[in-house]
Amino acid sequence: MFLSFSLNNPTGSNSTINCRFSDCDSKRAQKTTVRDNWGMRKERDRFRNRTDAGLRLAEQLSAYHGLEDAIVLGLPRGGVPVAAEIASSLDLPLDVLIVRKLGVPGYEEVAFGAIASGGVEVLNTSVIRSAHIDQADIERVRSEQTRELARRELAYRGDRSPLEIVGRTVIVVDDGTATGATMRAAVEALRVAAPHKIIVAVGVTPPDVKKQLEESADEVTAIFTPRNFMAVGAWFDDFNQTSDAEVIGLLADQD
Repeated sequence: MFLSFSLNNPTGSNSTINCRFSDCDSKRAQKTTVRDNWGMRKERDRFRNRTDAGLRLAEQLSAYHGLEDAIVLGLPRGGVPVAAEIASSLDLPLDVLIVRKLGVPGYEEVAFGAIASGGVEVLNTSVIRSAHIDQADIERVRSEQTRELARRELAYRGDRSPLEIVGRTVIVVDDGTATGATMRAAVEALRVAAPHKIIVAVGVTPPDVKKQLEESADEVTAIFTPRNFMAVGAWFDDFNQTSDAEVIGLLADQD
């Protein structure tokens, strides 16, 4: 059986294609784009997994290889496997930076501050004033998040002391960031600890978020900055959730 159909090309002229039905079906199959659950083309360049993201970021950060005062901090949980690969490739110490946002009561996605490993706290007084947050609410939210931070510190580090930050070059890492909120909180918290330099390293982030991070960090490295961002997981073939046990194991390997 033969089929005949016309195609419009960019020049405005028509072309006629004749082929057997089976041949036409084969040609259509060759042009079919395989898409994943996000609707993205499978052949598009992206990360195989978080280890792959870490290896690619390490290439971008090769200038810091073996730097005596440099450390790598991963944001749990997904940022830690990425950070571990960077630390291994660059021969640098690895630790976690646990950050807990202090959310506005009733609007917890809006942060009025943040706390982080090492007793660091940052408060945004303009948000506190505009949201009419009183001292009792500040204390309540701080207490809740301090308990959660302490729980994670104990789970991830055990009795190991956190790495010193003062005066050091700090590479803070996440697998990706959609809004930059947690990473900005991390940078603000690190500033209080007086490091020499803060470098943000993420696998993927939208271009506007990267620009925002560049305003707070000294340097920002990202492998992908797509305008059609969708979600961090859309840029990984394997984006399985990182477990607490995996984080603990990666940190234990540093001993």
